[in-house]
Amino acid sequence: MTSVENRDTRGARRLGLRAFAGALALSALVHPSLVAAQETRPTPQSSTGAATSGTPTPGIGAAGIATRADEMSTSAPAVASDPTTTATIAPNTFPVDPLADPDVLPLDDDIGRQNLRETRLDDPTAARIRRDALDAEDGTGIRLGSMILRPSISQKLGTEREKSGDVKTNRTFSETGLKGTLTSDWSRHELNVGAEGAWQETLSGTDNDKPRANIDARLRLDLADDTIATLSGSYNFSREDSDDPNAVSGARVQSGVHQFGTGLSVERDFGVIRGSIAGDFTRFQYSDAKLSNGSILERSDRDRNRYTLSSRLGYEISPALTPFIEGTVGRIDYDEAVDSSGYRRSADLYGAKAGVAVDLGEKLRGEIALGYEHQTFEDARLAELSAMTVDGNIFWSPQDGTSIDLSLDTSIDPSTTAGVNGATIHRVTAALSHDLRTNLVARLTGGTTFTNYDGNASASDTTAYLAGAGLTWKVNRYLDATADLAYERTNYKTGTDNSTVTALVGLTAKR
Repeated sequence: MTSVENRDTRGARRLGLRAFAGALALSALVHPSLVAAQETRPTPQSSTGAATSGTPTPGIGAAGIATRADEMSTSAPAVASDPTTTATIAPNTFPVDPLADPDVLPLDDDIGRQNLRETRLDDPTAARIRRDALDAEDGTGIRLGSMILRPSISQKLGTEREKSGDVKTNRTFSETGLKGTLTSDWSRHELNVGAEGAWQETLSGTDNDKPRANIDARLRLDLADDTIATLSGSYNFSREDSDDPNAVSGARVQSGVHQFGTGLSVERDFGVIRGSIAGDFTRFQYSDAKLSNGSILERSDRDRNRYTLSSRLGYEISPALTPFIEGTVGRIDYDEAVDSSGYRRSADLYGAKAGVAVDLGEKLRGEIALGYEHQTFEDARLAELSAMTVDGNIFWSPQDGTSIDLSLDTSIDPSTTAGVNGATIHRVTAALSHDLRTNLVARLTGGTTFTNYDGNASASDTTAYLAGAGLTWKVNRYLDATADLAYERTNYKTGTDNSTVTALVGLTAKR
């Protein structure tokens, strides 16, 4: 063959290779879905039995990975067709890792997590939605491994004016508060710990300090088969109010009430049926009261333990509506079998209620129930105590930046008065929060408490009212300025009414 013919043959081959490469590139551009399908679908075995690997091989480009069957070179080995795919892959070639493709969207880090990542909880003792996007994304908090700690400290200056009949007292005081939440950021299970406390010191006027503390911890365990177990523990401290029927008349310092609690609950879904069982233990412990003459009055005869076992059964009509019934049995045991008045106040208790739980997401959720509670005392001289109960909590957010929290509660409070079995307490409270601006929040609160005694003790019935207003100015992500005004009034069926006005201003530093 002559040199001219050789040159022409080589030129024809170059043109053919260039044309083939151009057609291959054009096919990838015109049919990107075919390339994507080959990158993400498992590759069938070839006719020789060799399976392709999911690991890319260095030196193999995207253009040399896959083509349509009708564009395969005649020199390539035959590949078995898969009727469920639109393309094939030749043996010894490998798909591109999807994460290496710039056109593939990055994967969400939360995929595969049973829990979404930790969100900001303003109230450690209850599960509340994120009502403020600014708070939810401000990045506050201290990360401790897989936990996030959000501490805050507040300092307030307040004035209080109290009126009981014709007697008026005033005081000026400072209040130092500590608050913190510790929340897990786990892919499974969840731990929430919240703590809050305040200490008052009277600067001038009548000494009437009211310290308080509260700790609540909950561990949720996500078990198999739609089963959830929850472990809880709590502690609460408060000073008994001087206008409480069980308070010591004329005492300079009332008894402090320590309340310890722990519990275990297990919940499980059986399709549209939801069942749960819970056991709770609560201990009440009272410190001594200090009388006006300086002597001490022991109050340990009121110390007691409360055990309850509850079971609930619900039927899910829809994801947003679940009616339920609940039954409770329990026991109250006093440390001292006989109190200072000679009565045996240990008792058995029973309760039942029926209600409905509503969950419409962030806009409306909660539950409400009607029921009956009965308490039988060991001492036959004490009449059985029964009460109709109304319990519930409704959270409503009519618009962004506005939330309303309504709470209903019924409880039985044991008495320390000779011959009196106890009182039924019905309480209703409401709290409104509204964002006037992104950094200015207005708050309104209100509540009413009815305390009713049986029989001859009904003369001790009381009705208490509470109204309050406040403002929170978010100076920056680490500092808030607050102002609060509250009014409380207690009306007695027989006796002198009592009213209190309290005003507070302060600063809160948070992290």
